[in-house]
Amino acid sequence: MTRRGALAMMLALAGCAGKKKEKTMDLLGAAAEGDAAEVRAALRDGADIEQRDEKRRTALLLAVTGDHVEAAGELVRAGADPDALDDRHDTPFLVTGVTGSVAMLRVLMPAKPDLTIRNRFGGTALIPACERGHVDYVREVIGTGIAVDHVNDLGWTGLLEAVILGDGSEPYIRVVKILIEGGADVGLADKDGVTPLAHAESRGFGEIAALLRAVR
Repeated sequence: MTRRGALAMMLALAGCAGKKKEKTMDLLGAAAEGDAAEVRAALRDGADIEQRDEKRRTALLLAVTGDHVEAAGELVRAGADPDALDDRHDTPFLVTGVTGSVAMLRVLMPAKPDLTIRNRFGGTALIPACERGHVDYVREVIGTGIAVDHVNDLGWTGLLEAVILGDGSEPYIRVVKILIEGGADVGLADKDGVTPLAHAESRGFGEIAALLRAVR
């Protein structure tokens, strides 16, 4: 190959790389905005499905964070990784526990996410859902087989978070009931040896305390 030919090939390869990078940026933007048609187009044009932004978020994580179900579905069907960690140690699957989106959880499950993966606090997707009182999500994610009694770095289970960080209102009462029905160990105490029942009683959460007493 002549020097001129080699230079032409190098320029052509650089051009292809530039176009792929542009398409990847299009993919990240489309996922963040929930534009499923643009996601499909970017993937069709060769965008890197696992490319990261400056916070190491993939297109799937951006779509999940915005609860863009259709866009996320396109990415899952194309093989996106539901366990790709960003710089905050979040993954698409973990984020569903924060948003409480049952629809998004159902989109991700065919991708077989790691149910044991932990966030930066050492918790699974179930624990933030309990903390936020995401009733329908808690019911749904327990059905996946996720560990109900997982203990995070604070020494709290989902049940303890629902009691300690909840306000005792109806959503938290329902979350506690679902956890009990899902086999949660109501006797698991925190690092100081305080049980969910003791926390509920100290906070005046009468209905939650009654639920916990009933299974002692």
